[in-house]
Amino acid sequence: MFRHPKSPTPQNFEHHCWHPSVVHAKNDFRNRIRDSEVKGRRSPQKTYERNRPQAEPAGKRVTLPRALSKLGYCSRTQAERLIAEGRVRVGDRIVTDPSAWVDLSTALIKVDNKEIVAETRIYLMLNKPRGLVTTRHDPEGRPTVYDCLADFDVPHLSPVGRLDKASEGLLLFTNDTEFAQALLDPITHVSKSYHVQIDRIADDEMLAAMMTGLRHDGELLRATAARRLREGDRNSWIEVELQEGRNRQIRRMLEALDIACLRLVRVAIGGLGLGDLPKGSVRALTESELKDLRRKLGNGKAIRD
Repeated sequence: MFRHPKSPTPQNFEHHCWHPSVVHAKNDFRNRIRDSEVKGRRSPQKTYERNRPQAEPAGKRVTLPRALSKLGYCSRTQAERLIAEGRVRVGDRIVTDPSAWVDLSTALIKVDNKEIVAETRIYLMLNKPRGLVTTRHDPEGRPTVYDCLADFDVPHLSPVGRLDKASEGLLLFTNDTEFAQALLDPITHVSKSYHVQIDRIADDEMLAAMMTGLRHDGELLRATAARRLREGDRNSWIEVELQEGRNRQIRRMLEALDIACLRLVRVAIGGLGLGDLPKGSVRALTESELKDLRRKLGNGKAIRD
């Protein structure tokens, strides 16, 4: 577009528009732009203060789901569901916010209008027989591990992990949800030991493959340790140690090697051994056994006394 040589440009605008009213309007416009930019910027300190994580309240104040978990009523996930359904009261008020804080030393917590009080912590071990399913109620009517717990009338007693129907051995039960979660958490690296009977003589190549890792259904499965125990003419027993909690992990590893699993017995969890506990029998863990587990789970941070 043609521009006259003496016509105003952005650079010489003020020179040509010398009238005071024009200059004042231009300066006022610039000031408004500058002010709006300043308002749009936030102080780094104020931004940090606003975004800084809030510290947990001191003392016995915890979130409502954790309170229900610490009282031994249910897991945190189950508690969040109960809260969302409007079934939890703190005092006379229904609470539907799972992030709400409560003081365990003073709060009156109810579920379905029933007051929740702390239960005595119970820790049991069962020598699970083969043929029982690890569930409280089986829709097919099969025998369950709870058939072995008839003498323990504890409503919220739950198994720590699972053993499938064909597996045997050590299975823990507790109403302490934090204890259970800590034992199952991969971060704590609690080892589980199994004695496994297979349909052939175990060799070094097979054991090395189990420790190196085997793929089954697209998933890499690995044993922490694997060694020979004893052998017969056509089969042998091996000991396998795991730190993962994959579904049917040992059986799937053996399937990847085209080896049949004849028996699978869990004999230890985190150094806690099954010992000579008879099949189908239950006993309480001793104080020394609990203390040993607490040490393995981080000096007692994961399990509360």
